[in-house]
Amino acid sequence: MSSYETTPMESVWDYPRPPALRRDPRQIVVECAGEVLARTTGALKIMETSHPPVFYVPSADVRTDLLRYASHHTWCEWKGMADYWDVLVGPDIRALAAWSYPDPRPPYTELADHVAFYAGRVDRCTVDGYRVQPQQGDFYGGWITPEVRGPFKGGARTHGW
Repeated sequence: MSSYETTPMESVWDYPRPPALRRDPRQIVVECAGEVLARTTGALKIMETSHPPVFYVPSADVRTDLLRYASHHTWCEWKGMADYWDVLVGPDIRALAAWSYPDPRPPYTELADHVAFYAGRVDRCTVDGYRVQPQQGDFYGGWITPEVRGPFKGGARTHGW
């Protein structure tokens, strides 16, 4: 029996704003260009109204030797300043494929020393073996899994939701 057969359904419209943070014990795997970039059962999960969850992997479970600081930043009104990372596997470069919060604001301080990945900018992301679908758009990095229901913000004409 997969974990999805026993996981309750979640509507992203029931997620709070500001976002909720919780630990997720399922196995998270991120792959790119034939390499496993990350593997953990210690992820943190951010859930925010209208968005599929974002999974943050502890840095200790990330191949940080395959990340290059990208000197790109964004600001989240709740979590603070995000730093971005390119993924480099040999000649394969995935620009701005990962991000982190080096000094997150309370109550999100647990996100320090964690990395999130855009599922659409790497080759494969899984949650307990299920291949996730990336959230549409190029800003939000949510992962769509079987227990999560939308509609989801991020695609064309959803900016004003």
